[in-house]
Amino acid sequence: MKYKKLISAMALTAVVTAGLAACGGGSKDGKKGKGEETEDIAKFPMKTSNDGKAVKGGTLEGAVVMDTQFQGLFDPAFNSDNYDTYFMQPSHETLFGFDKAFQMDDTGVATFDLDQKAKKGTIKITKDVKWSDGKPLVAEDIIQPYLIIGHPDYEGTGGVRYGENMQRIVGMKDYHDGKADSISGIKKVDDKTVEIEYEKVEPGLLTADGDGGPWQSAMPAHIFKDMPVKGMESSDAIRKNPVTYGPYKMTSVKRGEFVEYAPNEYYYGEKPKLDKIIMRQAPSNSIVEALKAKKYDFVFSMPTDSYPTYKDVEGYEMLGREQFSYTYIGFKLGKWEDGEVKYNKDAKMANKSLRQAMAYAVDNQAVADKFYYGLRSSANSLIPPVLGEMHDKDLKGYTQDLDKANKLLDDAGYKKKDGEEFRRDPKGEKLEIKFASMSGGETAQPLAEYYMDQWKEIGLDVQLTTGRLIDFNAFYDKLKNDDPEVDVYQGAWSVSYNPSQTPLYGEKAAFNYTRFASEENSKLLADMDSEKSFDNEYRAKVFKEWQQYASEEAFAFPTLFRNEVMPMSSRVKNFDWAIQKEHTGWADVELTAESRK
Repeated sequence: MKYKKLISAMALTAVVTAGLAACGGGSKDGKKGKGEETEDIAKFPMKTSNDGKAVKGGTLEGAVVMDTQFQGLFDPAFNSDNYDTYFMQPSHETLFGFDKAFQMDDTGVATFDLDQKAKKGTIKITKDVKWSDGKPLVAEDIIQPYLIIGHPDYEGTGGVRYGENMQRIVGMKDYHDGKADSISGIKKVDDKTVEIEYEKVEPGLLTADGDGGPWQSAMPAHIFKDMPVKGMESSDAIRKNPVTYGPYKMTSVKRGEFVEYAPNEYYYGEKPKLDKIIMRQAPSNSIVEALKAKKYDFVFSMPTDSYPTYKDVEGYEMLGREQFSYTYIGFKLGKWEDGEVKYNKDAKMANKSLRQAMAYAVDNQAVADKFYYGLRSSANSLIPPVLGEMHDKDLKGYTQDLDKANKLLDDAGYKKKDGEEFRRDPKGEKLEIKFASMSGGETAQPLAEYYMDQWKEIGLDVQLTTGRLIDFNAFYDKLKNDDPEVDVYQGAWSVSYNPSQTPLYGEKAAFNYTRFASEENSKLLADMDSEKSFDNEYRAKVFKEWQQYASEEAFAFPTLFRNEVMPMSSRVKNFDWAIQKEHTGWADVELTAESRK
C-alpha cells in the first residue's frame, strides 16, 4: 500500500551543532567532513536468517518509534502519515500485487487491465477473499473509496487524496461538485468486476500506487455505504475496529499507546502462524534501552542517527533497505484556494536567488557523512534513486558554497546597511524569515539551529516559527493551512512507487505545500503524465528536464536520501522486509522460542 506520506521530525534529525562545525558545516568549499565508520545498506539482509523449528502460536511484540501520538486513522483514504501505515501492515492488504519495477501484476487479490485506446481500466477480483467479518469482497467494495474521496463532504487528510489522478476519472468532477449522485465513469460490470473510464490515460496507471494508478485499497461497502462522509474519519470503523482482509485483524486500539491483533479467521491465504501481535508506540529517547532489555521483537522507524548504540545489541539482527523517501527544505510561495495552488509572485520567498542562496549555505554531505554512518546521503534531486531510471543521477544539485550564496544575494539586492548584522530585502526593508521545523528526538533542535546558523552565515535573519519546534501534527496543520508565520520549513516525503511528481508539486495537488506553480512546471508535469510517456525512454527524458527545472527554481531543495534499519529478534522466523511482502508476508511470520533471549 503506497501513497504519498508525511514523515516525522524523528526521522529527519541526527546532528549536533558542534559536530557539524567539526565536520565541515561552516566551510566555504563544501568538502566532505571526516566521517565515522559507515555502513553499506546493500549488505544488510531484508529477510530474517533464523531457520530454527517454530513453536506453535506465540505473541509477536513490536514498536513504532515516535515522539507524538499516532492518529489512528486506519484507512488510506484518511491517513497521510507513516505512523498509521506501520500499524496497518499486519491487518491491511492492497488489491494489487506488483513486480520489481512496481508495475501491477496478477499476484494480488485483483488484477487491473488498461485499454489505452478506449481509456478504460478493468479491475477484476481473482481470489476468494472475505473481509474479517466474513462478508465477501465484491465490486461495491472497490467502488466505495472512490465515492468517499470524490464526495463533496470529503475532508479526510485535508482532502489530499482528491487530486488530479482522481479528477481524471470521467464524471468525478460532477460528482465532487454535487451535480451528480454517482460517478458516471465507474461501473459495476458484475459482482467481481469494475470498469473505470478516464478522461486521459498516463503511464502511472500501471503502477501499484494509489497516487497514480487505480486506488489500491477496497473499503467494505456494507459498512460505509450508508455512513455520512462528513465525520467519517472519526468513526469506529476507521479508528477502533476496522474491517479488513489482511492475515490479521485489529482487536484492540488504544490511541497513543498500542494496537493488538488476532488472526483473521477468514483470511484467503495461508493461515497466520501467530496467536497475537502487539505493536506499541515507543519514544525515541528510550528505544535503545528497550532493545537492550529485550522488550520488543522488532522496531519500525528506528533512528539511524543512533545506529552505533544498537547495531550490536545481543539477540537481534539488523535488517535494512533503501527508503522511498527524502528530506527537504521547502519555501512557502502562495496559498491553497478553491482546490488549487495560488502562487504569489510577491511572496517573501518568491525571489529565486534567495532560495538558491539558502540551498548553497548548507552542507548536507557533511551531515550525512558524520552522523548517519552511511545510512543517509546528500540528495541531489526531488526524486530518490530508489525510483531507478527516473532519478537523474547526473544532476548537480546543491553543495555548500558560501561564496556563491553571498554573491547570489548581493546581485539580487539583498544587502546590509552599515553596522547591521543582517541583510535587508531588495526594497530596503528589514527581512525576517520564519522557519518551521518539527520537534521529536534529541537532535531536532540542534539540526534546526544548524540550518539557522548557516543562513546567518550568509547574512539572513532566520527565526523559528512560534519561537520553538513544533509537534508533528501541528506542524503539518500549519503547512496545510498556509500559516503566514511559515516562510520556510523542513519536511520529508515518503514517496509512492509512481515517480510522477504531479501529486506532490502539481497545481491541483493539496500536498504541494510550497504552493509553487508556473506554466513551465505544469507543462513538464503534464508531459511526464502524458500518453507519449508510455514510451519509457521519452518519460525518462521528461523526468530529467523536470528535475533540472525544479533544481533551478529551488521552490524546494532536497537535503538527504534515506535508508532504514529494522532491529529484529533472533527468535523471529520468515519475516521478509522486501517491498512486495510488506503486507502479505505477515501470514508467514512465526517464532522459534517462547521468549526473547
